[in-house]
Amino acid sequence: QVQLVESGGGLVQAGGSLRLSCAASARTFTNYNMGWFRQAPGKEREFVASINKSGGGTAHADSVKGRFTISRDNAKNTVALQMNSLKPEDTAVYYCAAQIRSGWVPKGTYDYWGQGTQVTVSS
Repeated sequence: QVQLVESGGGLVQAGGSLRLSCAASARTFTNYNMGWFRQAPGKEREFVASINKSGGGTAHADSVKGRFTISRDNAKNTVALQMNSLKPEDTAVYYCAAQIRSGWVPKGTYDYWGQGTQVTVSS
């Protein structure tokens, strides 16, 4: 069982920044590709960003590219999402997820999910 716990959500004005963190309980964190997803009220879950096991490869959704940056610290079993230039449409519950597989499929199936953290961006 892999447990994922998100933190860092909150309320911020448009144009501001937040940094989300996800702490993983995995014995071998480097076995997992990691991702961030979000879901706004009335909308489908949306891919935000992903990072491969070593941290050498990243992928970001077009809607956040240039504003959000995913990173990981394998020594600390954490993954982060730095969010800059936030917009009201970024308002959502953000979920951390882990993918265990050979290779890396950023938008593929993820095996473990956190409980989510609320991000609210006011205009």
